[in-house]
Amino acid sequence: MNVEPEGKKVAIIDFQMGNLFSVLHACKHVGLEPVITSSAKEIMNADGVILPGVGAFGDAISNIRKLGLDTAIKDYLSSGRPFMGICLGLQILFTESEEFGSFKGLDIIAGCVKKIPQWTSDGRQIKVPQIGWNNIQPTNAEQWRNSPLRGISHGEYMYFVHSFFVQPDDSKIVLSVTDYEGINYCSGIIKHNLFACQFHPEKSAREGLKIYSNWASMIQNNQESR
Repeated sequence: MNVEPEGKKVAIIDFQMGNLFSVLHACKHVGLEPVITSSAKEIMNADGVILPGVGAFGDAISNIRKLGLDTAIKDYLSSGRPFMGICLGLQILFTESEEFGSFKGLDIIAGCVKKIPQWTSDGRQIKVPQIGWNNIQPTNAEQWRNSPLRGISHGEYMYFVHSFFVQPDDSKIVLSVTDYEGINYCSGIIKHNLFACQFHPEKSAREGLKIYSNWASMIQNNQESR
């Protein structure tokens, strides 16, 4: 289900920790023109930006600051153009993380990043990290319909690989929730032009690619409204 938006240049931010090429291929599949870059100029000139990431929070935020990408990310979000965060790219948008200590994030989203517990309340051991398919549920059906999850069934399965999850201070920005071993956590957020998710749409087969297609349509709509 390819789309052909008028403005379709997408910057995939490279901070030396990310599943960049699967994101690149997903973008191409839906008719976007992606480039993997660490250039603030290329980021600011893009029609859409994706912040992917796999790995440790502390290393990620250190690399982002060393490369001067923290300012570029905040400036881009302020521009109102579509922005997507994936997995670690969701987490580093938050105020802080407890991964291997305490680290300050970009503080674009107020809240913290917490570790998945090792044990359930009834004493069963939880397998960490969560690796594999799990479902996503809406918190607000209308919000879901007006997001990149438009057309995705409630309860659809997406692919996850993570040991930590986000806790936003503002529950209104929570787009989807997921249950893992009795832990009901935020797996997606939406705030103005920012969409971010804990799961990997690019690894989530046809329904995951539908999310990219919906996001590409948002880029087109943003172009037409400017």
